[in-house]
Amino acid sequence: MPRTTVCRTALAAAAVGPLLLGLWAAGPAQAHGAPTDPVSRVVACSPEGGERARSAACRAAVAANGASFAAWDNLRVANVNGRDRQTIPDGRLCSGGLPAYRGLDLPRRDWPATRLSPGGALTMRYVSTIPHTGTFRLYLTEPGYDPAKPLTWSDLPERPFAEVEDPTLTDGAYRIGATLPSDRTGRHVLYTVWQNSSTADTYYSCSDVVFTAGGTPSAAGRPKDGPTAAPSRTPEARAAARPTATASAGTPVASAEGTGSGPSALLPAGGAAAVLALVGGAALALRLRRR
Repeated sequence: MPRTTVCRTALAAAAVGPLLLGLWAAGPAQAHGAPTDPVSRVVACSPEGGERARSAACRAAVAANGASFAAWDNLRVANVNGRDRQTIPDGRLCSGGLPAYRGLDLPRRDWPATRLSPGGALTMRYVSTIPHTGTFRLYLTEPGYDPAKPLTWSDLPERPFAEVEDPTLTDGAYRIGATLPSDRTGRHVLYTVWQNSSTADTYYSCSDVVFTAGGTPSAAGRPKDGPTAAPSRTPEARAAARPTATASAGTPVASAEGTGSGPSALLPAGGAAAVLALVGGAALALRLRRR
């Protein structure tokens, strides 16, 4: 091929490179998130859970799951549209009915938990990758709840004790304030439903809590009952560092870390090849022009 033709081809490839990359990265973004305080099961038992992930309950959950909870921020179900009780089966509330998270549904009395005070103030910290509009609904299991039995909808009241619409995402997390019910004692489950209004997804999570007269609401996202060591890098830090461009199915198309704790993935092979080809073309054109 004549040098002039090669040069023109390479320059054309270099010129369209930014356009192709822009189109490749412009897929609609999906939100990802989970509560870190009171710590949710999926976060506690994820690779970000530190000592909590090594607890007997988390080891059993991972074994039942058949895989780790690396995608701690991706427990979501599409097109529920507020029909939570009709869509999520009894006994599978913590997993959202998703087989990939079935280990979270194990009925146990020893899940890593956060100590709270009956009737006290609660500030939930819900980590999210990117801002999205939606409504958070917080439920607390009824008095007499037995953690040794599978969690069912009958264990939860019909109405949430707190409901917050469109809170602001600050430093990678939503902060949801509420007053806790005053008639709970012992171990309970704080069940959080986040129904997105800007996407079709609804997120579900179980945070195990223990009510004692001397307990204080958690403010640091660390369990007050059981292991207390925090991970070396928190989910908040992971969320802040993680890129937000995602594919239409909610699977990120790029990761800044490669070993990310959430549903992260490296640049797809085709995309990577395209980028390398474009960069190579630009370099080739530059070398030819210098000859």
